[in-house]
Amino acid sequence: MIHNIKFRAFVYKDESVDEISEAILNILPEAQIEAEEAEGLLEDKIIILSGVVSKKRYTKTFFNTLLQWTDLDKLNADLERKIDEKGNWFLRFDKADALDEKWTILDSGDSIHLKVKIAAFPAKKQIAVDKVREAILNF
Repeated sequence: MIHNIKFRAFVYKDESVDEISEAILNILPEAQIEAEEAEGLLEDKIIILSGVVSKKRYTKTFFNTLLQWTDLDKLNADLERKIDEKGNWFLRFDKADALDEKWTILDSGDSIHLKVKIAAFPAKKQIAVDKVREAILNF
């Protein structure tokens, strides 16, 4: 059902790269995390942690855990606005909660960003929404 999961998180000067990496691994345990230095708006150093998870068994485990640990009603209600025209499902998880092994979905703010490519043919929004909704309702 999922082709791949791209993730990204920003690590600011008052945060630990190791802790944010651990938070990512609590959501995506098999992730290979790459780090890149960037400069913020105020010329402060930011580390961008990113990567892709594409093995089917890992994406399936992620989706099943997501359904177990999150509010399914909210997940279902947000589908229309969180899936784009190409079938990408955008999710954000609270970094601090992820460090504590909790999956709290946010709508904005400092978070772990996921871009989940839904396996839908053709790759259209409504087909992706329907596939995810069906999986949520049948869980």
